[in-house]
Amino acid sequence: MTQTSDRRAFLTTSALALAGAAMAGAALPAFAAAPRPLRLTDAEWRRRLSPQAYAVLRQAATERPFSSPLNAEHRTGTFLCAGCALPLFAARTKFDSGTGWPSFWTHLPDAIVTKSDTSLFMERTEVRCARCDGHLGHVFNDGPKPTGLRYCMNGVAMRFAPADRA
Repeated sequence: MTQTSDRRAFLTTSALALAGAAMAGAALPAFAAAPRPLRLTDAEWRRRLSPQAYAVLRQAATERPFSSPLNAEHRTGTFLCAGCALPLFAARTKFDSGTGWPSFWTHLPDAIVTKSDTSLFMERTEVRCARCDGHLGHVFNDGPKPTGLRYCMNGVAMRFAPADRA
């Protein structure tokens, strides 16, 4: 057999296997893709968000510590961006940091972007939603294993989707 016929046989067999798996109802492999950007006007954001969520997501404000109901959220599920519903954090990565804000030791793939924040006379790493560019909070290097990171998020910038509603 030639190299060309070997390649053709492999591709044909692979295509048939994937088609058979799809017809049998088996899950096909998922390919991660970056979220499509969501860009709205300031007026559209104001209509979409509560005043508190607008202040945090669009103006990089910080909610008062211990004010978010998400601090007490311990069910299985996913934390989503309050601006665009992009899944951000799996509930299993949440931990009690004692800071008064929902904290996580990692994020979901392609969910966030980070940038340097030099406000308040210090250098921090700001965390933003990868889809709508909303301000979520900051990440620090004082978290638990396995990452050693603490994603300290504003609860008003997120909403919780329990797994039992999937």
